[in-house]
Amino acid sequence: MKKALIVWGGWDGHEPRQVADIFASLLREEQFEVEVSDTLDAFNDGEKLLGLDLIVPVWTMGEISQEQVNNVSNAVQRGTGLAGCHGGMCDAFRNNVDWQFMTGGQWVAHPGNDGVTYKVEIKQSSSPLVDGMEDFNVVSEQYYLHVDPAVEVLATTRFPVAPGPHMLNKSVDMPVVWTKRWGFGRVYYNSLGHHADIVDMPQVKELMRRGLLWAAEGKAIAAGRDVSLFTHGEGYTGMGDSQ
Repeated sequence: MKKALIVWGGWDGHEPRQVADIFASLLREEQFEVEVSDTLDAFNDGEKLLGLDLIVPVWTMGEISQEQVNNVSNAVQRGTGLAGCHGGMCDAFRNNVDWQFMTGGQWVAHPGNDGVTYKVEIKQSSSPLVDGMEDFNVVSEQYYLHVDPAVEVLATTRFPVAPGPHMLNKSVDMPVVWTKRWGFGRVYYNSLGHHADIVDMPQVKELMRRGLLWAAEGKAIAAGRDVSLFTHGEGYTGMGDSQ
């Protein structure tokens, strides 16, 4: 059985426990052995993380130690998947740029706050992860993010919708769903999921199911590969001045 660790907590407004429960149920239905933790201490054991197929953070606006970030980063570099949604992954630790570099983006705004009606546009043929998926509307927060240009974008949303000082700029297509690589590990992100009911929407739930499974497949593919390809013989432990 593949092994997954879900770590939830942080700001309670994102309903982290309920979202973690949805992810745990999805993974158990796919025959994963799932551990669910409500403490960042779950990231303290670097050797344990190396044995996982998947790490799922569900933690908003928290503070994390550099050692914990390094442990997660080291595991992902060696093939452990990383997948999550909304603020639970890309507004998890605002004070740590190493986390943001690994995940591919950081939330900066949601003009109009909750209750904005907007379209999620699937980038057809961008990836098998969105095969058969259609565009859909959602009523929630529309995430504006600062995004790594290296990510592979699978779905977007058009700004502006809600009023704000950003309106006088040109219209932009903001990534909603993306993948990227961190070393040999697979990283998957979906900006939807302000509350558990949004994660539980059929379209969002299916996108997350596919993304969780895709990220977890990277461990087997990475087996036996030489990490010195990107570490130059030394373990990559971030920028050193990341917080």
